[in-house]
Amino acid sequence: MNKIIIVLLVLLNISCDQLSKRIVRKHIADRETIELIGENFILTKVENSGAMLGFGADLSPLLKLIFLQILPIAVLLILLYRILNNSMMNKWLVFAFACVIGGGIGNLIDRIAYGQVTDFFHIDFGGFFKTGVFNMADVSVTMGVLLILFLNLRNRQLEM
Repeated sequence: MNKIIIVLLVLLNISCDQLSKRIVRKHIADRETIELIGENFILTKVENSGAMLGFGADLSPLLKLIFLQILPIAVLLILLYRILNNSMMNKWLVFAFACVIGGGIGNLIDRIAYGQVTDFFHIDFGGFFKTGVFNMADVSVTMGVLLILFLNLRNRQLEM
């Protein structure tokens, strides 16, 4: 896949995330709840000083810097370098990694600029399915990881 397309995919993920967060920060008060689709799909602004689902929120500032900024930056740069320089990679795998990288960078921008990540989506289908509060970067990362897992499982089945 063309390197320009890969960079554009990463930037598209970052842009969607940062634009949605900017809108939420500007128009929704902390902990305000707006029902988009009844009680099933809710918009609520939460600032998360940790990682996914608040993991690491109680770490010391130094450990937060290491585990929530420095280490992710290193991993994301390595991933970006690998997908930019591997011309043999499946286009869907490249797309998946671009989502992971773009989403990761989106949340890193928040951590570096604000010291926390703005989350705002919440899905609740009663006992059937319920999420924590998340954002578009989380959607990108999750979608990318699920696609990577799917492609990996599919390729293993084809090899058998």
